[in-house]
Amino acid sequence: MFSSAEIGIDLGTANLLIYTKNKGIVYNEPSVVAIDTTSKNVIAVGEEAKQMIGKTPQNIIPVRPLKDGVIADYDVTAQMLKEMLRKVSKKLGHSLRKPSVVICVPTGATSVERRAIHNAIKEYGAKYVHLIEEPIAAAIGAGLPVEEPTANMVVDIGGGTSEVAIISFGGIVSARSARVGGDKMDQAIIQHVRREYNVLIGERSAETVKIQIGHALVDHAEETMEVRGRDLVTGLPKTITLSSTEIKSALKESLEQILEAIQETLESCPPELSGDIVDQGITLTGGGALLKGMQDWLASELDVPVHIAQDPLECVAIGTGKSLKMISKLQKASK
Repeated sequence: MFSSAEIGIDLGTANLLIYTKNKGIVYNEPSVVAIDTTSKNVIAVGEEAKQMIGKTPQNIIPVRPLKDGVIADYDVTAQMLKEMLRKVSKKLGHSLRKPSVVICVPTGATSVERRAIHNAIKEYGAKYVHLIEEPIAAAIGAGLPVEEPTANMVVDIGGGTSEVAIISFGGIVSARSARVGGDKMDQAIIQHVRREYNVLIGERSAETVKIQIGHALVDHAEETMEVRGRDLVTGLPKTITLSSTEIKSALKESLEQILEAIQETLESCPPELSGDIVDQGITLTGGGALLKGMQDWLASELDVPVHIAQDPLECVAIGTGKSLKMISKLQKASK
């Protein structure tokens, strides 16, 4: 049987969300840890650590221990989870002792990567650890009828990966995982500014540019934005003005990779389910769903209806939490 503490974790490349059965989402902060390289101690986690990126002395390094949706640095991830769960315990006013945890993994994660995620949670003292594939969690969180014998297609565009899946009868029928997401888009903006203006901007500035004037590959009224960086020739601070048209061009390659993953998934879909997708359409989740024009662009390219989930950023975490009930039922049934 499950212990009283049941939590769902969306271990995202950009953000880590924690869902509890009674309170819903209790934690939503960046997946960043600031570490003192001298003592190897964790100085800060989450939002506090993200604020330090690009601003710390040499002995303090802000680290993002997750890359492409999987653990890149096991020890740091384990420390980050402990600190974040400690924060949640303090917020809830009671200790999360021996919790039952449902945590999502990317569809393309290898058995080694899955084991690393499982062990990192187990190390915290979890009683049970259940892994759920990210698109299924996203579909559950978006309120799609995943257990029905109809096709539910979900596209989860996260920080490190874009997960595309067609789900029917509670399982994945066809899926693709592209290692491209919000982080790659930010890097594309950094490279564009460097190439065109000989100016270096930081990750946080690139993310702000993407959110404010980034567009999918659709026609739009041009917007501009000032951004500050370092001139690579003089080494001095410099302010430049970027337009939404050039940012759209910078994002083109990343967006086309996501589109390709969706098209490949649709091509390998059984014909019996293709009709459902034409009727029901595709549901977008994850931060990438909020890129301006994303819904219209995909709808025009794929010729099927495209919907954005109600809480695209929280869908996966809500889905992991809701799947706790399903797993509880399965456990009781197997007894």
